[in-house]
Amino acid sequence: MPQPPSAPPPPELVAKNRFLGFLIWQTFASTTIYFFTKLFLLCFFTTLKFSPSQLFLSLLKIFTFTFSNLLFSSFQSILSSPQPLPSASPLQLAVGLVRFAFVSSPAEPEFRRRALVSARFVVFVVFAGVSGVLSVVCFCGSDGFELITRLGFRGFVFGVLYGLFYVYKRRWVLDFPIIQRPLFYSFKMGLPLAIKRAIKLSNAAYLFSAVLLVFLPEQFKSGGTMGQFITEQIILYVGNFSVVLCWELSHHLHQVLHTKRFLFAPPKGSAAAETNPSEPLLAALEESIPDSLPQYLAYLDLCMVCENNVDTWRRAAFFEETGETYRRVVAACLRPLEQLTSNLSEGLEVDKVHQLSNQLQSPTDPQLDSKHCELLNNFQKYAWCARAVASLTAWSHEEDKFGVAQLTGSNAAVISTLISSLLAVEAFMGKKTSLQPQQLMGPAAIKWNSPNTGRRDVVTTKKRGGPLHAKAYAMADVLRTSIYGIVSAFHDEMFASAKAGLLEKDWITKGKPLFGTYELLVQKLRHFLDFRAN
Repeated sequence: MPQPPSAPPPPELVAKNRFLGFLIWQTFASTTIYFFTKLFLLCFFTTLKFSPSQLFLSLLKIFTFTFSNLLFSSFQSILSSPQPLPSASPLQLAVGLVRFAFVSSPAEPEFRRRALVSARFVVFVVFAGVSGVLSVVCFCGSDGFELITRLGFRGFVFGVLYGLFYVYKRRWVLDFPIIQRPLFYSFKMGLPLAIKRAIKLSNAAYLFSAVLLVFLPEQFKSGGTMGQFITEQIILYVGNFSVVLCWELSHHLHQVLHTKRFLFAPPKGSAAAETNPSEPLLAALEESIPDSLPQYLAYLDLCMVCENNVDTWRRAAFFEETGETYRRVVAACLRPLEQLTSNLSEGLEVDKVHQLSNQLQSPTDPQLDSKHCELLNNFQKYAWCARAVASLTAWSHEEDKFGVAQLTGSNAAVISTLISSLLAVEAFMGKKTSLQPQQLMGPAAIKWNSPNTGRRDVVTTKKRGGPLHAKAYAMADVLRTSIYGIVSAFHDEMFASAKAGLLEKDWITKGKPLFGTYELLVQKLRHFLDFRAN
């Protein structure tokens, strides 16, 4: 059934449209580089022959080059993901295959998932090598070259090296920019960096393939005079640079087009905008595949609606009279944060059990750090959720005419979840999360140091400055800033509730939180109210 003109496309169609648009723009960019290189750079080293056979060969090279770049771009999109995906190491794959072959035990779901990710990496590297063969042959192939032996081999080496570099540097992870710029401006900003990186990568690949060629049989080596050899190397270097530049621009176009904000809302003034403008966004948040590109785009759109004053009519629609829309929006934001808190709590318990069972195991073991880093792989989505729900709660102080934020109990749920998540992240970083006795608080709210008991938790020894500590620190900073945003907006009300002894009743949900205790959440909220939380 076709969608009405005023309705935005469904979430799954958004990713397909962006993929098709990416292929079109990538084809245009790579074809432009191909003709520019052929007509202005390689024309000095080749002889033009006008004949039907040469015309047919030139057309065949153009179509083959276009096909090779479409092949590379397609597998590039298949490999891409909004978040880093854990993969299986070669040793884990070998153990899993041996177990499957001799023990005949079914593989664990986690191992299958990691093995599938590793298989995607291998397939991408192989097809990058195939694309390198086709592209280099199309750029550099002429009457004097041995296409299959020399150009094919060196093109395959170029492609494999680039594929390994692409996978190792995790360039397949979509990096959503903080500032959303127009598409053309974003592409222009990344063009100098793409050229600089293409020069470095092409130089490294050219030198590596040249060294590797020394150890191969004679049929892989160039023949002829010294002048022909120099000409061949110049053509090969220019062609190699052009191919890598096409791939770099393809990567940059992929990042720009897929991370651009999409408006999950009907056009302003349409019938759908007057009746239920929030339904497309809620559908994308609730019905999209978890951690997929449409869901990430939906969280990005929600965060920008809640934080900015551009689409105030969309934010005003969240505060509709029934409160159902507001409740669904808050639940969509708190769900990932609750999952993060639960995962961190389980990870801390595993750390303690691991330390008790093996006292000789170092707390900074790389296997533990690898598992912990996976808990924060969704950092971008967690940050959007915290920022969006905090901004929406703060705006409710002025824009919530029906009081749905308070009547639905969302304010207490938001504060409790944010503080509980912050406590879990701080414990993950190694900070003490126990209650501070009142006798340790001196005059003028001076906190005296507690006596050292000699006991040190496992998480306190995690390396500072590493990727694990950096991710946790960034997440804690986002959560802390979000809580302060709410406290600043409701400071007078919270201060009056604190004086009346009703602070925890109005702002902390009853029951056991996901991390910490009810009393610990109340104490942490009082620190925020006194602007002493750090």
